[in-house]
Amino acid sequence: MAVDFETEIKHLRTTMASVREVTDLPALEQQISDLEQQAAAPDLWDDPESAQGVTSALSRANAERDRIVGMDSRIDDLETLVELGTEEGDADTLAEAETELTKVAKAVSELEVRTLLSGEYDEREAVVTIRAGAGGVDAADFAEMLMRMYLRWAERHGYPTKVMDTSYAEEAGLKSATFEVNVPYAYGNLSVEGGTHRLVRISPFDNQGRRQTSFAAVEVIPLIEGTDSIEIPDNELKIDVFRSSGPGGQSVNTTDSAVRMTHIPTGIVVSMQNEKSQIQNRAAALRVMQSRLLLQKKAEEAAERKELAGDVKASWGDQMRSYVLNPYQMVKDLRTEHETGNPSAVFDGDIDGFIEAGIRWRIEQAKSED
Repeated sequence: MAVDFETEIKHLRTTMASVREVTDLPALEQQISDLEQQAAAPDLWDDPESAQGVTSALSRANAERDRIVGMDSRIDDLETLVELGTEEGDADTLAEAETELTKVAKAVSELEVRTLLSGEYDEREAVVTIRAGAGGVDAADFAEMLMRMYLRWAERHGYPTKVMDTSYAEEAGLKSATFEVNVPYAYGNLSVEGGTHRLVRISPFDNQGRRQTSFAAVEVIPLIEGTDSIEIPDNELKIDVFRSSGPGGQSVNTTDSAVRMTHIPTGIVVSMQNEKSQIQNRAAALRVMQSRLLLQKKAEEAAERKELAGDVKASWGDQMRSYVLNPYQMVKDLRTEHETGNPSAVFDGDIDGFIEAGIRWRIEQAKSED
């Protein structure tokens, strides 16, 4: 069936008009101008922490503006390409236009989803923790598969990541792992991945070749910033040090540099071992602990508001996504109904469709609760 370029391009322009309206380009331009003035101040780097905040904010604002303005130019170029191919009856040019249309439509959809990320912490970088659940060695292996999936997703987009802690299982896989995704809006995107993931497959660890169901939990929290007001009294923290270890329990560090930090009132535990020194691991653990406590505080406040309103209901089920490798091939999100028959691509980081569907689902859920 021939592509209706006119209708498709009109739809793209309508969507971009909505994106520009939500983004408020004039306000963004003013923000950039203000930040440029601050960045040009001769005493900017007298306070390195403040300077880093200004330059990071300027970089993010410029990237946001360029992303929108650049998309408008791509749509203009696409329209010109279609006109050229139509006027000359050039099938190759129209085929090129169809390919570009697919790419532009995907990019516009991603921009549209970005405008939906308006939560308090959506702009933050993210800390992701994956824990093996029920299912023994298969669950540990599944946890490692999920970690690779998210790291590959970040790699595909050029997002920097930093593995903070890995606790290896005895036979294979991971008991748990924690890593950061250091890019703006990482939390807004990945927060919809939080929950219980289920894997169904023929177990490679079962010598009878039986089908095994295993589970892993994914936790996503926003990375704490210096401006966040989370103070933890020293007497509420228990800190243990131990020797870092790699796969199979082999020592990878001859000093007791790893840190396990416990928040006594809540029982929250954070372990860090991938930094080079105990001081660095302690600082990293404290930052993640603060992030978890901040998110817990906000969750408790939200739960209290819902209780006062007489409407307490869970937004997330115990099981949010199934990865089935046998007897058929399918990955399906149980909240959004988004699915694909290509698990290999998903485990290789192709999860944008699931993230986009999750963000749209979350917005609809919020609207229905208002």
